[in-house]
Amino acid sequence: MQQPDLSGARWRKSSLSADGPSCVEVAFVNDAVAVRDTKDRDGGTLLFRHDTWATFIGGIKTGGFDGPS
Repeated sequence: MQQPDLSGARWRKSSLSADGPSCVEVAFVNDAVAVRDTKDRDGGTLLFRHDTWATFIGGIKTGGFDGPS
């Protein structure tokens, strides 16, 4: 995936994170979903295809990452 121009990206983070120190921000840019750490915004950005991101979010919603009970 080619690095998109993130200079005009609209970054957002969960309203549930308040101002906590352990958050990530997400931006939807062209054909990618960009993710970065709020503590180190210049430290790098992960890029995902939209379908990959949708699968990841679906896994979160269905408890796929909750681990053993």
